[in-house]
Amino acid sequence: MNFPIEVNNKTIIARKGETILDALDRNGIKVPTLCHMPGLYPTGSCRMCVVEVEGKPNLITSCSYPVEEWMKIKTHSPRVVNARKTNVELLLSNHPDDCLYCERNGNCELQSFAEQLNIRERRFTGKKNKYKSDPSGSSIIRDPAKCILCGRCVRTCDEIIGASTLGFIGRGNKTIIGPSFNKQLNLSSCITCGQCIMACPTGALHEKRHSADLQNALHHKETHVVIQLSPSVGVSLAEEFGLKAGKDINGLINAVLRKTGFDKVFDTSFSADLYIMELAAEMEFRLKNNGVLPMFSSDCPAWIKFMEQWHSEIIPHVSVCKSPQQMLGAVITNHYTKTYHINPDHLYTVSAMPCTAKKFEAQREQMTHKGISDVDAVLTTRELAQFIRLNGIDLQQNETEHADFPFHIRSSAGKLMAVPGGLTEALIRNLHFRLTGKDINNFKINELRSSKDYKEVKIKIGDFKLGFAAVSSVKHANQLIEEIKAGRNDLHFIEVMACPGGCVGGGGQPIVKDSGAIKARTKAIYEIDDKDPIKVSYKNPAIVELYRDFLGEPNGEMSTKLLHTSYKKRDVPL
Repeated sequence: MNFPIEVNNKTIIARKGETILDALDRNGIKVPTLCHMPGLYPTGSCRMCVVEVEGKPNLITSCSYPVEEWMKIKTHSPRVVNARKTNVELLLSNHPDDCLYCERNGNCELQSFAEQLNIRERRFTGKKNKYKSDPSGSSIIRDPAKCILCGRCVRTCDEIIGASTLGFIGRGNKTIIGPSFNKQLNLSSCITCGQCIMACPTGALHEKRHSADLQNALHHKETHVVIQLSPSVGVSLAEEFGLKAGKDINGLINAVLRKTGFDKVFDTSFSADLYIMELAAEMEFRLKNNGVLPMFSSDCPAWIKFMEQWHSEIIPHVSVCKSPQQMLGAVITNHYTKTYHINPDHLYTVSAMPCTAKKFEAQREQMTHKGISDVDAVLTTRELAQFIRLNGIDLQQNETEHADFPFHIRSSAGKLMAVPGGLTEALIRNLHFRLTGKDINNFKINELRSSKDYKEVKIKIGDFKLGFAAVSSVKHANQLIEEIKAGRNDLHFIEVMACPGGCVGGGGQPIVKDSGAIKARTKAIYEIDDKDPIKVSYKNPAIVELYRDFLGEPNGEMSTKLLHTSYKKRDVPL
């Protein structure tokens, strides 16, 4: 049911049951918020979204108050603006004065509101609370001094992701947000997905940077520095440079990184093809030899950490394949260095990823041999943008270039791993060929391309009728695991992405409030798949050559040694 309401002396149409904020937003009237999260139950705790409603003695929170017919609203009256201004001033009174060197300078919501409200002096003074930064995590740094207690990180971790690592601690003006008992992140249940960073409006949470080590390596004469680019970085980095969301600039990134001094620029989509080859072979083996099913994917390190902490009993169900990042790291260390006569001690391998959990993954003991990691440094998409700016390269004043030989060719199946359901779609294409010896008739599987957090499809391949599922967030994975424990047996493969939206919405991607950016990145990946002539991993000539000259065959002796790994129960101290 629709009905009119009056906003700032103009009539707009509202819908029964929606909040004032939703009605305003839908009609192009923006009201500031700090605690509000679309899709979650409103709390109204930050009071930034207050509006003036005729007949109401007090200002009301638009995020939690339902619209009423012929309601008369003022969204920016002097009374409303003064209330918002006071709220921001109170937050600033207990906030560090370090905007010039803050991680979020220029992309901080509190800073933006202060500018919008024309706050130019400090009216409220007093003794500030002092907190120490927590750099203990492998991927994420927590700085409680910059926290404004909006609660968005808590709700994201609990209600969206399902890890429940963060919570409110203490009371009154001593309240802070942190892990249980206010202990360090490295002792907590944090799965390092980085979605708390994406939710945080200030610099209270940010990634642990590796760019300084990289800069030193690039200027060390004896060091051979190589970088690999994730399938999703090519369609997300553009936003950091003011370009259209979803614009594919992979070729430009290759050119820019060569100018910054990298000896080689490789494409992780190549090793995504490698991962799909190994995964399909493993799946085939399990199907034909009564192996443990359903098989869970293993390319998301945040999901793997969650599984090791809370569901170690399903370790036999999880694929033993390393992630594409680690596969390429292993191939570079053990094949590329020998082929091109490079001293492994002088090799420095970097990966540019959409994910903070990749930093944790690169440090896992299973990914390190004799004290040498297969991947030395991991940059998030945000770090990569900062690194490019640091080196003074104008992104747009470059011509597109291809990735470097021998890890330069990819199929569009490798690119699909950037989106939820994409890995499953790529696996089905490969598995169909392994089980039937023929290409699948229709490469595009519409059931796996919806925007839902849970997707499922049943397909008959050869003699097998198989069930596939793709879930986004470990919260949904946890529900599915419980169903399987209860006896559900119609699924054979389950893809798990810890982040809603998959890698294109990863915790290391550009921080944007508009969900349309993630949709644009997803659309760009599907457009690449539609146009690409090579749509299956087994037809990638560079992959064929690598197996012929070095690896042998998928799930073979050499592949198992270099490209497979193991997992074990991980204890959570708190």
